[in-house]
Amino acid sequence: MSIDEPTNTGQPPYKLLGGEAVVRRLVDTFYDQMDEDPDFFGIRNLHPPSLAASREKLYMFLTGWLGGPPLYTAEFGHPRLRARHLPFAIGEAERDQWVACMAKALEVVAIEPSMRRQLIASFAKTADWMRNREG
Repeated sequence: MSIDEPTNTGQPPYKLLGGEAVVRRLVDTFYDQMDEDPDFFGIRNLHPPSLAASREKLYMFLTGWLGGPPLYTAEFGHPRLRARHLPFAIGEAERDQWVACMAKALEVVAIEPSMRRQLIASFAKTADWMRNREG
C-alpha cells in the first residue's frame, strides 16, 4: 500500500487515523518530544529555536501524504523533500532519531498497532532516503 492510497477498507490512512485532529496531535506530540527528550536533541538542533513553522509544514505535508487534502502542495508546490533537507547534515544518527521520535509519537497518540507498523515502515524508508552524509 502506498501511504496516500486507500487501504483495503477503501479509506485513505488520513480518514482511518481520525483526520485533521489526529494528524495535528501526532505532529504536536512529535515536536513536543523532540523539544523535551534528550534522546532527540540531535535532530532538535537542526531546527530553528521556534518549532511553529516546522510544526505547520509537517502537519500540512502529512495531511496530504496520508491521503487528506493536499495542503502542503497547494501552498508550497511539490514537497521536494530531499532537496529541501540538503542544507542539514542528515546521517544515520539523525535518521534513527527522527524515526524513533515519530514512532514514540505514534504510540503516545495511540495509533492502532497495524497502522503504526505501516507508518513506521514508510517513515523509515523516507528518512533513510533523506540521508545526505555518511554515518
